[in-house]
Amino acid sequence: MSDHHHIFALGDFELQHGATLTQAVLAYQCYGTLNEARSNAIVYPTWFSGRHWENEWLIGADKALNPHEYFIIVPNMLGNGLSSSPSNTAAPYNGPYFPRISYLDQIRAQHKLITEKFGIRQLKAVVGWSMAAAQCFQWALSYPEMVPKIFAFCGSARTSEHNKVFLDAVRAAITTDVAFANGHYQRQPANGLRAAARVYASWGFSQAFYWKRLYRKLGYSSLEDFIIRFWDGFFLDQRDANNLLCMLDTWWHGDIGDTPGFNGDHQAALAAIQAQAVVMPAERDLYFPVEDEIYEVSFMPNASLQVIPGVWGHFAGSGINPVDTAFIDHALAELLSSDISVV
Repeated sequence: MSDHHHIFALGDFELQHGATLTQAVLAYQCYGTLNEARSNAIVYPTWFSGRHWENEWLIGADKALNPHEYFIIVPNMLGNGLSSSPSNTAAPYNGPYFPRISYLDQIRAQHKLITEKFGIRQLKAVVGWSMAAAQCFQWALSYPEMVPKIFAFCGSARTSEHNKVFLDAVRAAITTDVAFANGHYQRQPANGLRAAARVYASWGFSQAFYWKRLYRKLGYSSLEDFIIRFWDGFFLDQRDANNLLCMLDTWWHGDIGDTPGFNGDHQAALAAIQAQAVVMPAERDLYFPVEDEIYEVSFMPNASLQVIPGVWGHFAGSGINPVDTAFIDHALAELLSSDISVV
């Protein structure tokens, strides 16, 4: 695991909602080698608060995302602290003034990297967990000629109202800390971040996970030990409050129907996705429940639904449970090996 990465200059990057980020950058890391035909590239974006090295659990010589076979590009989301973000952007868009970033903005930035830096015209697939799953749907809709396959796990093409209620709680936890100071903090609002961690702790894993005390399998000695070391530690690990709120805003407003030409019609946007798609919710995911993805897949002409069984909830897709990881990896290998290409 390494935080080493590359920087791609996006220049003056106009966003979907009208603002322009000057001297914008996209941070990324690559695994493997691009072949001479430039035909073996897979895009695997990051997720809420994630950095590229936190995607590495699904990459390896023994995995479907084999760097000896594929050229795997992991772009860091705008807002995550490595790409252009509230924490690293100069005035006037610094800190709390950073503009809204949509999923379409994320994909346009990644497309610019893929085509201009690497000269890639067609991808093998786009793969992603959670917020990166939403980016899979957007890639397939925005650039159908480039994307023959998507593998979207534990995420959705539109953020549900129930999901928004959760996100509102996370936002409130961070912003009500007096140290937050409306985003003009001199130090990270640690109490707010800890409060956000407690909100997340009740949603990230299922009720059955806690009933069975499966946190002990992760090496935590008690519920309190798990909450403090896993959840508090997660939010306090070099994560900036304004960056989190920026990514949260992207998630909250996520709706593939907002793509130009669809006038907010989520169903029509899903129906327009021609890529071969595996949509994989987790059985006990409280953010993206199975029934939500049954609904979305029903509009997609070339999609199949596969459910990750078990009680690990949303974090079934995070690489921390070997059984879930093997299930995800096997399904991804089957998708990548299927014979299909963009016409």
